Amino acid sequence: MADATTDPQLRSWVEVGAEHPFPIQNLPFGVFSRFSEGGATTPRPGVAIGDLVLDLNLLETMGFFDGPQLRGAKVFSQSTLNAFMAMGRPAWREARKTISELLAANEPRLRDDASLRERALVPMSDARMHLPCEIPDYTDFYSSREHATNVGTMFRGADNALMPNWLHLPVGYHGRSSSIVPSGTEIRRPCGQTKADDAEAPSYGPSRLLDYELEMGFLVGPGTELGEPIPIQRAEEHIFGLVLCNDWSARDIQKWEYVPLGPFNAKNFATTISPWVITLEALEPFRTQGPPQQDPRPLPYLQHDAPAAYDLTLTADLVPESGEGVRCTTTNFKYMYWSMVQQLAHHTVTGCNVRPGDMMASGTISGAKKEERGCLLELTWRGQEPIELPNGEQRKFIQDGDEIRMTGHAQGPGYRIGFGPCDGKILPATPLDDASAR
Repeated sequence: MADATTDPQLRSWVEVGAEHPFPIQNLPFGVFSRFSEGGATTPRPGVAIGDLVLDLNLLETMGFFDGPQLRGAKVFSQSTLNAFMAMGRPAWREARKTISELLAANEPRLRDDASLRERALVPMSDARMHLPCEIPDYTDFYSSREHATNVGTMFRGADNALMPNWLHLPVGYHGRSSSIVPSGTEIRRPCGQTKADDAEAPSYGPSRLLDYELEMGFLVGPGTELGEPIPIQRAEEHIFGLVLCNDWSARDIQKWEYVPLGPFNAKNFATTISPWVITLEALEPFRTQGPPQQDPRPLPYLQHDAPAAYDLTLTADLVPESGEGVRCTTTNFKYMYWSMVQQLAHHTVTGCNVRPGDMMASGTISGAKKEERGCLLELTWRGQEPIELPNGEQRKFIQDGDEIRMTGHAQGPGYRIGFGPCDGKILPATPLDDASAR
């Protein structure tokens, strides 16, 4: 249910344009340090408002978080958001309410105190963004029917596009949390083992079929004990917020290795996320119904009647080192067949425990139209239909020097809830011999 912090009429004394991603209705959480302090400062939690970062550690030290949930908790004195995330929705809402009130246009406490304002508000240009939390575990799902159908059609034909289990459960695999990085981190092209269709044996070398995957990720708040499933009706109590996600993929490595246990080295070299976490409270006005009734109807533990999708426009641009970029994908999170609450309920139905900061990603988000396909594998149909760049070049897959820039937003009346950047540039591979010589 939407509350006063999402009122479209709410305005801040911080100037924020109508299309800026961080209005007062958003208030996303992140972790930052300051470039101007030489990088020696400990990262601390902050909230984005316009082109500024509000220092939550300073506000906590000065006693602004004095409600029953947060008084004395000192969760914003940490270098990650994990402790805050573990507290649960009552604490999240209390913090959001306090921050919203401090930034509201008619509130003088911070607005009229020039000294405090200067210390508490950091220009985005002076903020180095870190991962918002320690991410203990990472699971990636495969929950877009359009994406799964397109990929299945390419490799197995239209009659066998979806595997028999796909319409009965959210398919997923356990990813690698150690290689999750924040937006702006450069990505080294992976090397690995591949096998051409006409080759007698596999060979080693840099991936030639490097791809992006436009996804959304959600971060777990309160954890659970081993043996304790999360009922689908309570799943949202465990979801702190959402981030944009680029789950980079080496398609040629993936093709050779994935049988019989699925993705491994093709996925473990990097996953880029946006550093700002958008809360479910901020997204509540954009809750919507997902695809039509799931058929066949899922088993009871995966059934929920309330809308569990969100109307979020998502884009991916490919920008070559030598010129102007091109928009490859424009899609929407509401197209997902399996919702976040279904993913979390299924993930824990065995009694698998989750921990604060665990990340789960949606899988590539695709729609029915060609421009809604969420990766180059689909867009170029295995390289048969290359993308044309403004400078006359073509792309079947990502080349060295290319940058992938992803954005996401929900559009409200007179304001926009944005995710900020989710960008990554591809550097040339480091062959094994060169890497071992370092």
